[in-house]
Amino acid sequence: PGRSQLFATVVDTFLEKLVAAGSYQRFASCYRRFYKLQPQVTKSIYEQFISQLQSSVREEIEEVKAEGNLEKLFSSLDKIVEEAKNREEPAWRPSGVPEEDTGSAMLPYLLKHRAFLLRILGEKQQENSRAAEAVLAGRGRIRELQQLIEDHRQAWQ
Repeated sequence: PGRSQLFATVVDTFLEKLVAAGSYQRFASCYRRFYKLQPQVTKSIYEQFISQLQSSVREEIEEVKAEGNLEKLFSSLDKIVEEAKNREEPAWRPSGVPEEDTGSAMLPYLLKHRAFLLRILGEKQQENSRAAEAVLAGRGRIRELQQLIEDHRQAWQ
């Protein structure tokens, strides 16, 4: 049986135990004087009370199931359990060491972030090498110009 049927069975069992706990004898003992005067009316009131109690509890539970979308959640949980039956390796369990548990969960994210950072680092290194080449070319041009100036000065003198 699915989880939804199991939940319905639990609710039915709960209602049976609730009715058993609130037996007619207990009800009659609470209203002893009324019971002594009119036992048939007391029995009728008890039956109405139990009927109303059961219907109210069922309505509340149906409302909770509708609000929480429990039917859909139960069926999705059943699917997850079915899929897990076909797996050969055991399911993941926490080790008890939070650092290890979070580390294994964070590893894919951290590897992705590392790849991103390495790509950015490569781009920046290329930019830096281009800038270094430009600086070296500029220094070479400055040396050429200084030499040209020195040549012009010597020629003028």
